[in-house]
Amino acid sequence: MRADIHIIQPRDDRRKYLPLLLLGDEQESLIVDYLDRGDLFVLEAHGKALGVCVVTQEGPGVYEIQNIAIDPKYHRKGFGRALVEFVWDYYPTLTVLQLGTGDAPSTLGFYRALGFRETGREKEYFIHRYDHPIYEDGMRLTDRVLLKKTKEPQG
Repeated sequence: MRADIHIIQPRDDRRKYLPLLLLGDEQESLIVDYLDRGDLFVLEAHGKALGVCVVTQEGPGVYEIQNIAIDPKYHRKGFGRALVEFVWDYYPTLTVLQLGTGDAPSTLGFYRALGFRETGREKEYFIHRYDHPIYEDGMRLTDRVLLKKTKEPQG
């Protein structure tokens, strides 16, 4: 990880990061649900929050990235990669890291470059779960793409 950034795990007033979280997931009711049951990681540089990631445990060794977002002013600088790599190394029992995302080419390319592979799709997920249309890369999202990355158990 770069020397000028660090990742913290705030325990109080986690909702103050809602503006950043809404960049990764536009449905506040969904954010509140997984934020209350997940681990929040905040990537900071010079005392400023530049990115966030919320991870939940979904089973023994199975963790899910529910939300990851980087302030748009700091895109394409390696901060998203740093957050995912941090999460990958953070949990000693992690054997599967999974997530669901829209099928925007830039997003899928990001996760594929980090070693994630598509495992399935949830048809019309964004139509039925969100109270408004969701757009990314200029296209309306409909299906949710399920991705995962696996590693051998430690110990």
